[in-house]
Amino acid sequence: MAKCDEGYLCQVCGHEVENIVESDLYLRYILGLVDPEVLHIAPERHLRCNPAFAQYIVHSEFPPLEVEGDFDKRNLDAQFVAMREEEVTRGFERLLEVAQADISILQYPRDID
Repeated sequence: MAKCDEGYLCQVCGHEVENIVESDLYLRYILGLVDPEVLHIAPERHLRCNPAFAQYIVHSEFPPLEVEGDFDKRNLDAQFVAMREEEVTRGFERLLEVAQADISILQYPRDID
């Protein structure tokens, strides 16, 4: 099978990231953390395969994650955690919107403030 026929494989678990709502890459893109010029070559992960990032999603559509160790948000500054939860959760909400819409990839990010 050609590489382009394989879909996006998670660099952590090796399974296909089948839905944009599961995509760490596209959430980071929506948040402006991935440049559109490198989107097609950037590594992909399931959100749940990147728990240090995904733990900041606080949404009924995303079961909570807990991280043990240094990156556990419960051990971090409460103000930082609140700001990060707000930002990442807004991005996740936009990801849900994008999954329902028929729009160009260039329209995915927008001012989510």
